[in-house]
Amino acid sequence: MGHPEGCDAEDLNLPGLQPQLVEAILETGTPTVLLAVSGRPYALGQYQGRAAAIVQAFFPGEEGSSALAGVLSGRVNPSGKLPVGVPRQAGGQPHTYLAPPLGQRSQRVSNLDPTPAFPFGHGLSYTSFGYDNLSASVAELDTTGSVELTVTVRNTGARFGDEVVQLYAADPVASVTRPVTQLIGFVRVRLDVGESAEVGFTVHSDRLSFSGRTLERIVEPGEVTFRVGTAGETFAGPVAVQLVGDTRRSRASG
Repeated sequence: MGHPEGCDAEDLNLPGLQPQLVEAILETGTPTVLLAVSGRPYALGQYQGRAAAIVQAFFPGEEGSSALAGVLSGRVNPSGKLPVGVPRQAGGQPHTYLAPPLGQRSQRVSNLDPTPAFPFGHGLSYTSFGYDNLSASVAELDTTGSVELTVTVRNTGARFGDEVVQLYAADPVASVTRPVTQLIGFVRVRLDVGESAEVGFTVHSDRLSFSGRTLERIVEPGEVTFRVGTAGETFAGPVAVQLVGDTRRSRASG
């Protein structure tokens, strides 16, 4: 499925007669993989759980056909994660995983559910992975210092594969409204069946900076929490670390 290049869309349905084609195929009961090759994330929520699988390729370039053939045939075990959310409904509102609390469904400030069908960071594999033992090297962190975070990742499926381990942070109380969660690090790890590995992250306090009231990037004291997984599907955590010391300008701001 795809769309012409260089045009806007009135809604996020698959273009043209493609929705009718997909429905006609799904109604046959034949196990079907829906392959979306597109430049924008179309609303695929109506096919979730009905198609045997959904592959979102965007525009993969000249080698895309070989890569897709490898994934669809099983020759390649996919490990990609979504850089955007895939909408649930064609009239869905623009949504980012970086939304503050009022942008979340749980706040019930709107009758429209902004939850995507597949969130930022989501991505399946032909195997599965489990996470546990997320820990931080310190309980208190100076606003100029660093913290070491470790987590155990295990291949719990029946095939070797790569997992993109994603580290998210949250700053629930700050001088300005912050996102509910934010990706601050990731690492790829390859694991055989039953194999586990300890994955570590070094997080400098500058990674927890944000634009304050004066529009300068600052690091300020307060509690931050860390999780490992995807924005919509946390696997391990949270682990809390208390930032202590003075509010300072982030060195990342130049």
